[in-house]
Amino acid sequence: MGRKFSAAILIALLTTGTSLAKPVQTETIPLNPVEQLQTAPIPAEELSLPESELPLPETDTSETATDQDTDDLPQVLYDTAYLPKPVKRMHSQLREAALAGNMERIRMVLESNELPPTLSFGEIDDPIDFLKSSSGDGEGFEILAILADTLEAGFLHVDAGTPQEMYIWPYFARYPLFDLTPDQKVEMFRIVTAGDFAEMQDFGAWTFYRVGIGPDGTLHYFVAGD
Repeated sequence: MGRKFSAAILIALLTTGTSLAKPVQTETIPLNPVEQLQTAPIPAEELSLPESELPLPETDTSETATDQDTDDLPQVLYDTAYLPKPVKRMHSQLREAALAGNMERIRMVLESNELPPTLSFGEIDDPIDFLKSSSGDGEGFEILAILADTLEAGFLHVDAGTPQEMYIWPYFARYPLFDLTPDQKVEMFRIVTAGDFAEMQDFGAWTFYRVGIGPDGTLHYFVAGD
């Protein structure tokens, strides 16, 4: 009886179009203000980095204070190809004679000048005897070693276009001693001792040996002192 009644009811429902299932009502839940902010699209003009993350403006570092100071320093040269031929010839003759340890070859180079070069700020008789007496070993070999090291250092071309134009070895003779870089100090200590350097800093100028050759190849001096 129960099954027949249930079937009859089902048939009646189907014929009348009534559904046994209750309609599901969907409820739209409004977003809270925080969720709206998180999901709302951001205008294009607001798509930018915060000020703290913006890249720093590019600065022109092409000329800094250090660069300006460097520009004021004399230009140090090393390539002897830069030298005029007469200067290069005199430089080569002096260096080869010094490295050979030959005082007589040094005499020939010195006598090739029209005027004797300055070897001392005082009066001297024979230049070779003076060089030997100035050398710690008494034979001149120490002074020849100093001459060779001096000529192998960097050099300066000073007073170009004037009667005082000169090529000077080593460049320390006309270079600010307090502006030397670490590698320049190593180069300098191949010629002088730390004690020599300290004395010259106190004096304010290079007082050790230096060589000066004019643009015509004349050896003007190989001298130490102030």
